[in-house]
Amino acid sequence: MIDMDMLRMWSRGRLRSAPEPAPRTASATLLRRCGRHSLVGLLLLTLLGTATTATTATASNRAGAAATTSATSATSATSATSATVSTGAVAGRAAPGPATQAAAARWGDRRLDEVAFLTTHNAFTNYQDSRWSSVNQSESVRAQLDNGVRGLSLDTHWYERSTWLCIISFGSDCYPSDVYLCHGDCKTFAGATYALPRQSFHGTMQTVVDFLATHPQEVVTVFLEDYVSSEQLRQSLGRVGGLSDMVFRADEWGVRQNGWPKVADLVTSGKRLLIFSDRSDREHLGVMYDKSWTVSNYWSLGDMGNDLGCVSRWADLPLDRQEPGFRRLFTMSHHRNVPTVLTAALDNGTKLRNRIADQCRTATGGRDPNFVSVDFHRLSDGSGHTPASIVAELNARP
Repeated sequence: MIDMDMLRMWSRGRLRSAPEPAPRTASATLLRRCGRHSLVGLLLLTLLGTATTATTATASNRAGAAATTSATSATSATSATSATVSTGAVAGRAAPGPATQAAAARWGDRRLDEVAFLTTHNAFTNYQDSRWSSVNQSESVRAQLDNGVRGLSLDTHWYERSTWLCIISFGSDCYPSDVYLCHGDCKTFAGATYALPRQSFHGTMQTVVDFLATHPQEVVTVFLEDYVSSEQLRQSLGRVGGLSDMVFRADEWGVRQNGWPKVADLVTSGKRLLIFSDRSDREHLGVMYDKSWTVSNYWSLGDMGNDLGCVSRWADLPLDRQEPGFRRLFTMSHHRNVPTVLTAALDNGTKLRNRIADQCRTATGGRDPNFVSVDFHRLSDGSGHTPASIVAELNARP
């Protein structure tokens, strides 16, 4: 602090008797030259500095208090989250709440092997996703999902980038090497064995995951006719954002020992995407080997559509296979060798409904299909029975 009386005495020359300091410093010389006004300025600067310091300290205290409050809030939120987790899902089951109640209201107590899903054969060959000359469906994969389809069959193939195809297509077919959806070789016949734009597997799977993200009560199953290596499939799946959080893993749920879980439990756990493959070396990816987990009838109705018998796709695995504590999912295929709009309309109504009741229910020991796979799923014979209505009827059975 500055003694104000001393400053007054100094400014009036009353300190003449004070000994002259030994060599003056530059600052002392400047102070004497500046005189009274400099002293007043110095006083003002000192007072201003004191006020500034106090203001800064106040601001710092406020910031510190805010930081302390934020930290306390974050700690409280973390504690609340931890409490929720600790009292929540155990072995894939979520804590009671609105989502759980909605799932129970929608699905009841039915297990996965007690419900039916509308499934599309060769879902990727359609007029909207690419320029196919021969298709199995009329609408895009996303539109199929939006219109009630919950099972998709896809064919995965590896495509090696071709400079030649890039040149002769005038730049329209310059796609990188990747896993694509093709109906045969990915380079042979444009529009027949593959189509442009090329449909990447990871892009189609992203469509599925995005659908599930916006429809939290839905479960989707993908069936792969698989012509790629396990590593190629792994890399492709790894590029699908959000997929790992949704994939259902039968091994982690103990399905072989405990049977299939309730659909409501799948919904509340978020594990709402099932993936099957006809290759057995990718279960570590969460992709189930279909022959280990399902039974399936032979896929074709024949050229004339009159092969209505429900016989197993695998000679060593009958449709009525019985296993202790575990029941395989039943995939029922109902389509011809060559799909057309006309033949699908003839096959998708009363013929489908009667085949389930008269042939397949008997062949499986009295059970209904879990996946009903058809071509042109929105077409029927005008009887009032459509693939969607037939699936709804199956789900309404006790």
